Amino acid sequence: MERDYSRLQTDGPSIMSMNISHYGGAFALWNRTEGLVLSKADSLEAIAAYLERNPGMSFVCLSGERVVGTVMCGHDGRRGYLYHLAVDEEFRGLGIGRLLAASSLERLGEAGIERCHLMVLEDNDGGAEFWSRAGWERRSGILLFSKDPERAADRTKEEEHAECT
Repeated sequence: MERDYSRLQTDGPSIMSMNISHYGGAFALWNRTEGLVLSKADSLEAIAAYLERNPGMSFVCLSGERVVGTVMCGHDGRRGYLYHLAVDEEFRGLGIGRLLAASSLERLGEAGIERCHLMVLEDNDGGAEFWSRAGWERRSGILLFSKDPERAADRTKEEEHAECT
């Protein structure tokens, strides 16, 4: 199937490594992308630190100077993780999302990372469909637990009592 790149301001998508100068356009795209939830971890400072810890792993797609696609990628030395794959609605259906994900997966492979994970909100049907069509396996039997590090020392009276008895 041949792609129609006429909506892009170049001959095709311009995929490049993300750097902090792309943040404004990326953040604006994330803000208007349904199913993508932002937090303080998406601040300019936090994204700059993430990009520094994971050089060359995250990518943007540009149409001219406009950010029309993003993927954030990093690893812990064992597993890779994708975040914030987003494509502007106007540019969907051109294969940009697949190209972005493939770019990050290639970099993970070069780093010796053999498996990559991503998280999709339960009610993000479009996101789940995209990843399924792209050949990603939906996992069952895994529960995700989270805790903020600043709350790691928080303990309830019941926990303290249980340890003392």
